[in-house]
Amino acid sequence: MANPMKAKLETELQQALQELKKLDERLEQKAEYGPGKGDPAIYDWEFTLALRQQAQQKVGTIRHALQRLADGNYGVCERCGKPIDPERLEIVPLAHLCIECAKSSRG
Repeated sequence: MANPMKAKLETELQQALQELKKLDERLEQKAEYGPGKGDPAIYDWEFTLALRQQAQQKVGTIRHALQRLADGNYGVCERCGKPIDPERLEIVPLAHLCIECAKSSRG
């Protein structure tokens, strides 16, 4: 029987990799930098670069969750070792901290 969370994470990974590929294609078109050249595409290129960095980070997070699943650690808080609430994992499948540890890391 296939693990539904693994399937969900693998689907998210494929979507994130597709998004990363699209962003890479957009970054192939470089704007002209130089004195007196105020190409509006510069802003778009830098914004796309920031989006790519976010997408790359998401890919890494999904791969980390898949590895935790394979190791049998998925659903266990990385900080305190307590189980992560299944409802939290349903909403935030990439969560690696329980709600209490997540709250304390914000402050």
